[in-house]
Amino acid sequence: MARLAAFIVLLIPGVFAAGGIKFMRDALYGIVFFPFMQGWIQFLIGLIMFILGLGFFAGFLLHRDRKKGRVQERFIKKEKP
Repeated sequence: MARLAAFIVLLIPGVFAAGGIKFMRDALYGIVFFPFMQGWIQFLIGLIMFILGLGFFAGFLLHRDRKKGRVQERFIKKEKP
C-alpha cells in the first residue's frame, strides 16, 4: 500500500511536468491554447510547471534517500545543537 501511495505522489507532479513540456512545445510551434493570450505567456507557464514538477520529484527522491542513508556527505543534514 505504501508503494502505491508513493507512486501516486510521484505520478501527479510527473503529469504536471509533462503538461509543462507540452505547453512549451506548443508555444514554440505557435499553437496557443485558450487561457493564454500570447505564446510567450504559454511558454513561461509551461516552464514554471516543468520546474515545479521536476523540483517536487527531485525533492521527494532526495528525502527518501536521506532517510535510507544513500546520499553523499554533502547532502546529509546537519543536526542543530
